[in-house]
Amino acid sequence: MLAVDKENFEVEVLQAEGLVLVDFWGPKCETCLAVMPDVEALAEKYGDKVKFCSLNTSGNRRLAISQKVLGLPVIAFYRNGEKIDELAKDDVNKENIETKILSLLA
Repeated sequence: MLAVDKENFEVEVLQAEGLVLVDFWGPKCETCLAVMPDVEALAEKYGDKVKFCSLNTSGNRRLAISQKVLGLPVIAFYRNGEKIDELAKDDVNKENIETKILSLLA
C-alpha cells in the first residue's frame, strides 16, 4: 500500500497507467480502520495487477473533496487517471471490494 497525499496524488494516481485503488480513510472513522487489514490483504493478493494507495483525508480534505469524497469510508477506483467507480459507506467490505476489483480487471 502506497500512502498518497496532496503532494504525490497526481503522479501516483492521476498519472498512473492501469487500475488504481485508493482507500480514502480518516483516523476517526472506525469503519475505515476496521476494513484496512482487508484492503491490505487484497493488496497482497492483487498487487501485481492493481496499484493500491491509501489517502488519510485529515490534512488532505481539499484533495478528497476535489475527488468528490464527501464521507468515509470510500474505496475509489481509477483507470488511466480517471475515476471510474467507487464503493462508499456500507458497501465498503472485503467481499465487495474484491468483487469490484475482479469486475474491473475482467
